Amino acid sequence: MAETASNLVQNRYAVVTGGNKGIGFEICRQLASKGIVVVLAARDEKRGVEAVDNLKSLGVSNVVFHQLDTKDPASVASLANFVETNFRKLDILVNNAGCNGLMMYTEAYTAFIDAGNHVTDDMVDSLKGIVEQTYEKAEECIGTNYFGTKRVTEALLPLLQLSDSPRVVNLSSIYSQLKFIPNEKIREELNNVECLKEERLDELVQQFLKDFKDDKLLPNGWPLTVSAYKVSKAAINAYTRILAKKFPNFRINSNHPGYVITDITCNRGLLTPEEGAKRPVMLALLPDNGPSGFYFDQMEISSF
Repeated sequence: MAETASNLVQNRYAVVTGGNKGIGFEICRQLASKGIVVVLAARDEKRGVEAVDNLKSLGVSNVVFHQLDTKDPASVASLANFVETNFRKLDILVNNAGCNGLMMYTEAYTAFIDAGNHVTDDMVDSLKGIVEQTYEKAEECIGTNYFGTKRVTEALLPLLQLSDSPRVVNLSSIYSQLKFIPNEKIREELNNVECLKEERLDELVQQFLKDFKDDKLLPNGWPLTVSAYKVSKAAINAYTRILAKKFPNFRINSNHPGYVITDITCNRGLLTPEEGAKRPVMLALLPDNGPSGFYFDQMEISSF
C-alpha cells in the first residue's frame, strides 16, 4: 500500500461510505475511473471485499476496501488512521452510507407503489403491514444517517484540510426538504443556518427521538411517515451548510441523487445506480470556484 512521496502529492484520494452496493458502488467506480484512488468503506467486510473484486473484474484497480461501521467510534478511528498512514491526506469524502428507518414488507410495498400510491402523512393509517416504523429503527436511522455521517466527517476533517481541493458530498433525499416537517418553529431553526449551531442541531434530532419514543410526533409537529429518514436528511442538509460556513475553502454540498433503483427503495425507481451516482460524482469533482453549502436536487441547486 506504501507509495512514494511524489505519488502521494500527485494522487487524489477519496473515501466513499456504504460503497459495497447501489449508488455507493457506482460512485466508487466512477471516481476510480477518473484516476482517483478510492477507499470503498462498508460495514460488512465480506461484501466490501467482493465489491472491490467486482470492480477489479471491470478493470478498475485503484480501489481498496476498509471496514467501516459509522455508528462505531473505534471503526471510524480505524478508517481515519488507515487513510492517514497510507495517503497522508484526503481529497474527497462522499457520505453515502444510510438506511431508511423502516420495516418494509416488500411484496405489499411494491404492490402499494405500483398501484400509484405514495407514502405520505395522510396515508399513515393505511400503511400498517406495508411500511411500519419502530423506535429501534428510528434510532438506527438517526444514528447512521446523521450522527454516523458527522462522526466520519469529523474524523476525516484534519486529513481533508491537508488537500489542495477538499470536497465533501453528503447524500441526501427529496424527503430532506423542510416542507415535510409540519412544525414551523423547527423548520425556521433548521433553515436559519446563520444562527444554528451544531449543538442545537444535535438537540433537535435528540428531541425528535424522544418525541418518537413518547408517541408525540403528531402533537409536536414531526412528520408521521418515513419520520426518522426525513428528520435525519433535513439535519444533514443543515449540517452541510454549517460545515460549508466553517470551512470556506472546502466545497461541501448535499445531494438528492434522484429516485434510484436500490435496496432502500425495494428496487423501485426511475434511475439506475449508474445514473444516480453521476450527481454526487459531479459534486465531488467541483472546481475550486464551485458552489458550497447548497442542496442539489439531482444536478440542480434547489431549495432547502
